[in-house]
Amino acid sequence: MLLNRLLFRRMSSWVAEAGIRVSGGPGRPGGAAVVEDGFLFAGSPWGMSHASTITAAGDRLVAAWFAGSLESRPDVRILVSVNDGSGWSAPVQAADGLTAEGGRYACWNPVLFQPARGPLLLFYKVGRSPRSWWGMWRASHDRGHTWGPAQRLPAGVLGPAKNKPVQLPDGEVLSPSSCEADGWRIHVERSRDQGLSWERGPSIAGHGLAAIQPSLLVHGGDTLQLLCRTRQRRIGESWSRDGGRSWSPLRLTSLPNPNAGTDAVTLADGRHLLVYNPSFRRRTPLVLALSADGRNWRDGLVLESGAGEYSYPAVIQTADGRVHVTYSWNLSRIRHLVIDPDRLPGPPPW
Repeated sequence: MLLNRLLFRRMSSWVAEAGIRVSGGPGRPGGAAVVEDGFLFAGSPWGMSHASTITAAGDRLVAAWFAGSLESRPDVRILVSVNDGSGWSAPVQAADGLTAEGGRYACWNPVLFQPARGPLLLFYKVGRSPRSWWGMWRASHDRGHTWGPAQRLPAGVLGPAKNKPVQLPDGEVLSPSSCEADGWRIHVERSRDQGLSWERGPSIAGHGLAAIQPSLLVHGGDTLQLLCRTRQRRIGESWSRDGGRSWSPLRLTSLPNPNAGTDAVTLADGRHLLVYNPSFRRRTPLVLALSADGRNWRDGLVLESGAGEYSYPAVIQTADGRVHVTYSWNLSRIRHLVIDPDRLPGPPPW
């Protein structure tokens, strides 16, 4: 399997550098909603670029991802690029896996989060594998240009596993997290001080289900919904009616999942967006789906539909109403789409 992945990565890099488009093209359903389409960097001097995250910090966008010769190798570090409206800056290193004892490990799954007050936060993991990694964070007081010292999260707190935290109206921050050390389990971590300290909630169990990498949707009142990746070939969900303090048992939805990361966001108009691979086996196609209630979903925009791997999406809505999606393009580049949600088809009536 490792040899196949290496061969696929080399082929993907060649495809990317050759400028060959392996996607649905301009005629894909809902394509008029895409108002900008590009990559965060023109070429990849790294063997692998994966697991992107994006946020708005003031009047600029900040994106991050991990890059190196191959996932899990010690040279894999976190890169950051900023966009102030004139295009994406050249990527710079924001974190590595060096330890105080002189060891070096791979970095994994960065997550950017801008709380309502305070500095921009970068969460990431360090370790040989997801079974033994630990949580780290750094803060930026200049919207992603420079970063403060790397700090380890407290024991038992891993930080967001892949997807962004959400901040509730009362100021509390909920971080969707998971652990893989002894089976796949999801949980939510809570902060009352803009993400500077955390307390971990209990695992959210489902009979026979193995789940990681949750995302959070915000419904009316104290109702929250959690969506996550599972090994059972469908997206899992759980609901909270008390602001995330307790959760219903994890259950499977009808949405296919090829054991791949997803992300979701609640829009200002109340609609919910989910970016996922609607497949049981392959990380293609990559689709944006819409829902009015978080239960009934309709695929509204095909982002990629060709051969290859299009995976690990991140999705946000910025203050101007635009939706931004980043994702891994053949594990070699990070693609960035800007979407006008008013041009997306509305969710079906119910």
